Amino acid sequence: MAPAEKPVAVVTGASEGIGRAIAERLSRDGMHVVIADIQDAKGEAAARELGGSYVHCDVAQENEWNALADGLAARFGRLDVLVNNAGINPAPQDFACYPLSSWHHMLAVNLDGVFLGCRMAVSAMPKGGAIINIASAAARKPVGDMAGYCASKAAVCMLTKTVALYCGQHRLNIRCNAVLPGSIDTPLVNRLRDAAGDPVAARATAAARHPIGFVGAPQDIASMVGFLVSADARFITGAEFCVDGGLTL
Repeated sequence: MAPAEKPVAVVTGASEGIGRAIAERLSRDGMHVVIADIQDAKGEAAARELGGSYVHCDVAQENEWNALADGLAARFGRLDVLVNNAGINPAPQDFACYPLSSWHHMLAVNLDGVFLGCRMAVSAMPKGGAIINIASAAARKPVGDMAGYCASKAAVCMLTKTVALYCGQHRLNIRCNAVLPGSIDTPLVNRLRDAAGDPVAARATAAARHPIGFVGAPQDIASMVGFLVSADARFITGAEFCVDGGLTL
């Protein structure tokens, strides 16, 4: 199938980790994947390997989303799938000392970025499509020293429901769902564990928090996304799916 004939999927933050696994899954499922990221070298390499495209996009910047939308319209004339995966999860922060600037930056990337992506997709999917927002188990299970992260991901869940309801009320044929990962073995998480001083102990602690007994892999999240964007999930919208090894039980 020629690139112009394939369904087009945009995956943000797809240069590594969960986003990369999602991009790989959607590519295997026959989509042309556009990787949107700020890690240009990694993103371009991933796009080459997948036979997709790369575009630099800071998800917190409205003008960069506008440029992405213009590029999609010019090259493909369509958008079928958007996966809002890009996000940040900095080291734990004592709430009593939490800088307002850090709070604003967290919300800008984790929440504003999803809002801007969803708004873009609603206009770029005239024939319908699917939006998947990657939230977190932290949206349901709070962590005392991660206030900004928990709050931003909880807001993503309600935003997902709002977008799903809007699309349904306006008969846009766009489904919007959220996936809530538990601890996933990604480069980002590994960097945080390394900063903790004892990566082995940190990994064991993380595994013990999950009733299933181990942390997940990026492919576990990609599998759920693959299902949710498929025709098998045509009657699912506005829903939250915890892929968390039982963490939120």
